[in-house]
Amino acid sequence: MGERYENYRQYGDGELIDRLRRGETPIMDYICDKYKNLVRSKAKSMFILGADSEDLIQEGMIGLFKAVRDYDMGRDASFSTFAELCINRQMYTAVQASKRKKHVPLNTYVPLDGEAAGDDREGPRLAELLADTTKLNPEEMFLDKERVAYLEKAIEEELSEFEKQVLDLYMTGMSYSQIARVLGRDEKATDNALQRLKSKIRKML
Repeated sequence: MGERYENYRQYGDGELIDRLRRGETPIMDYICDKYKNLVRSKAKSMFILGADSEDLIQEGMIGLFKAVRDYDMGRDASFSTFAELCINRQMYTAVQASKRKKHVPLNTYVPLDGEAAGDDREGPRLAELLADTTKLNPEEMFLDKERVAYLEKAIEEELSEFEKQVLDLYMTGMSYSQIARVLGRDEKATDNALQRLKSKIRKML
């Protein structure tokens, strides 16, 4: 961060947000600068769901502004945790809206093993998702276009809407507890959905 933010570094986010709400507007620039790397990191992980990276960064900043607007020191966890939740929610809502407008093929964001062409995306691959009980080697896990189409259709038909949402977010690298917060669901229910969808996908393979 630049020297112009030096005076703000010694204060906690909660205090700074309180001062911002009382009219100290330059603090917003400091908060944006402080959290820009978090927004970019989240955009990079959400990119595997098929959205444009720059659009996601924009949505992430909107989420950050909402976090500043809605943060309640007496009710919420630390601001950084609350901000991450708001950023995730805003980006995921944008991704869902984008996916409704254009169909995103499964093989563009769920490579089973190795690198997809030009793919530097993060998040667990489907082979890793199944690794805890599946002993197949990378060659055996390889799916040709026909089998990818089959798997895509099977996931669409066999997974519930909630399970598909959990799979989407799990593929970005989120833990089940983070997924639960983004979707506003109970952690146990989310973990159960994750275990169910893993089992269903194993049967599809």
